[in-house]
Amino acid sequence: MAYQVDFKTVATTGFEDSPFAKQLAGLRANEARYFWNRFKVPFVVYPIAEKPALFDWYRMLIKSERGLEFAATPLEISENVVDVEGSGSTRWVHVFYAEGFSLNVLYPLTQASKRAVGIKLAEDAPVPSELEALGFKFARQKSTLAGTIRGTYFKIKGDYESN
Repeated sequence: MAYQVDFKTVATTGFEDSPFAKQLAGLRANEARYFWNRFKVPFVVYPIAEKPALFDWYRMLIKSERGLEFAATPLEISENVVDVEGSGSTRWVHVFYAEGFSLNVLYPLTQASKRAVGIKLAEDAPVPSELEALGFKFARQKSTLAGTIRGTYFKIKGDYESN
């Protein structure tokens, strides 16, 4: 069932089975606040099972770009299409994993600019072995909602038809 994330009252809804439930909830609320402040768009998440085609597109993209196939358990997915200044309509897909991290795909629909995959680790979450093997370096960011977030990204070089 869809869940509209409230960034004022951080809730662990959907993350109850994660050992990083509180940290993931903060990370998700941080994303919700960003989308609301920047685009005035609510941040809505869905259980992975409710959006299989979107999840398949996301998995195909990260596997094609960097060979990433996570053993981690995906819990939720979101999709927002927003107008990003200079890029037009942009699709933003977020996937939250039980092991305390999320990936987001920034993919312009109208022109090939600023395509990237962002990776964020919740506070205290270990770096997934799949990312360690690729040698990613993480920058730290403080968030009132999520504590310390470690993040990195990689650029998307290929073209991927959206579903």
